[in-house]
Amino acid sequence: MPGWAPRGMKIYGGRNIFAASEGMVCLQAMAGLRAMSNWCREPEEEMATDAQGHHKLLLRAREGESFDRWASDQPITVRRWQMLRTIYRRVAGLDVHKKTVVATRMRMTEDDRVVWETKTFGTTTPDLLELHDWLLEWSSTHVAIESTGDFWKPVYNVLEGTFELLVVNAKHVKHVPGRKTDATDSEWLAELMMHGLLKASFIPPEPQRALRDMTRYRTTLVQERARVVNRVQKLLEGANIKLSSVATDIMGVSARAMLDEIVAGQADTTLLAELAKGRMRTKIPELEKALTGKVKAHHRFLLAKQLAHVDFLDEQIEEISAEIGRHMAEMGGPSRPGADAGGGEKPTEGEQPLPPLTWEEAVALLDTIPGVNRRAAEVILAEIGLDMSRFPTADHLASWAGLAPGNHESGGKRYSGRRTKGNRSLSSMMTEAAQAASRSKDTFLSARYHRLAARRGKKRAIGAVAHSMIVMIWHILTSRQPYRELGGNYFDERKKESKVNYYLRRLEQLTGAAVTLGFQPAAA
Repeated sequence: MPGWAPRGMKIYGGRNIFAASEGMVCLQAMAGLRAMSNWCREPEEEMATDAQGHHKLLLRAREGESFDRWASDQPITVRRWQMLRTIYRRVAGLDVHKKTVVATRMRMTEDDRVVWETKTFGTTTPDLLELHDWLLEWSSTHVAIESTGDFWKPVYNVLEGTFELLVVNAKHVKHVPGRKTDATDSEWLAELMMHGLLKASFIPPEPQRALRDMTRYRTTLVQERARVVNRVQKLLEGANIKLSSVATDIMGVSARAMLDEIVAGQADTTLLAELAKGRMRTKIPELEKALTGKVKAHHRFLLAKQLAHVDFLDEQIEEISAEIGRHMAEMGGPSRPGADAGGGEKPTEGEQPLPPLTWEEAVALLDTIPGVNRRAAEVILAEIGLDMSRFPTADHLASWAGLAPGNHESGGKRYSGRRTKGNRSLSSMMTEAAQAASRSKDTFLSARYHRLAARRGKKRAIGAVAHSMIVMIWHILTSRQPYRELGGNYFDERKKESKVNYYLRRLEQLTGAAVTLGFQPAAA
């Protein structure tokens, strides 16, 4: 029986490709005039079977797609030639844009031929629901979505729960330049999906995505508050007020009281300096000099607006922090089916399994790390979650966060080891936490920072400390044990004897004489 293909549907099998473009086309081809276009003109035994070679063959096949009409009634015999094993038989690929989604659904027929169809949809919710039903018509099981900005999120929200969704990095499925269209991109995604050649990005469950939205917005507000405080400082400099030269924080209790009085019109520096509290009262003479300036009416107007903006941001940050706390209290343990509680090791036979790790417990565990407070712990957990089993090792987590050195080697030479981009929200928070840890007293992280900063510079030392901290976080959440401080003298105690011998040799080199070391009991 002849086969029929509707308009827009493409069918290929083995070396021969069929493309139906006009109405209903009979697949009972008439041989005698011309043969069908081939996949590739190399012999079978020379075909590449790796992923890269497969990609090239798919591209070359697409270049040669054509449809010919024959004058004979003899049916075409389709040879099945499968270069890579088919992993999924019913898949789809979505090329997502702001206003449109180009979708290709693809399936393997019973006689091992591949049939696919491409269609364009809008990005409004009704259009995406139509896309949802269109994919269900062919019982598609796996859908690959190209991660284009934030435009993939509406598509993900509609298709989540019905299909196995893979959000893939566009860099990993890059097309050959000059042969790129939206339709071929969606077909390319579907073909790679069918052969299991795509690597999915980490998309957390919906409750964790909501937590991410709130923590990221809070971070934006904190950054905006810092910008407004800098504007206040710039305004005070323009009015000859040198308050920041005396007060460390111009938004502190004492400095803020002085700024409020300046807005109210107070110009007496003695009265302004008397508003100092605590240790600031020892700096009253310096404050009187710093508060002597040339404050105009427009300075007071702008200062009032900027201080009101700071108060508004403080209020917003507090409200969001409270909502984050409530949301984390309502969330349970890892929501991924089959995930271990906290990603820890599975209990041995005879041991009772540990209860699921809650978000509040995880925050308390991370809070034991120097440089990590509650706000930082909330941001870190919102990005990585509780289930560490999705990261096989701590190095995988560090690489995903963008805190591991990159690889660039060619011709036996190693070039720049620049870090990858990774998760920017997580890497920026880890860098902030590393800077705080580097200023802690008598801690392992502080010792590591100072040890590396002397040789490699401060920026590289901060990056190394951030890497150490993300590795610690993986082990803490995996073992569910708090941070254990090694002490600021860890590196000295680790190789104590070699350190002593090194300094003895240095003394001999400097003095030119033999140096002997004697010990005597310390004075009581």
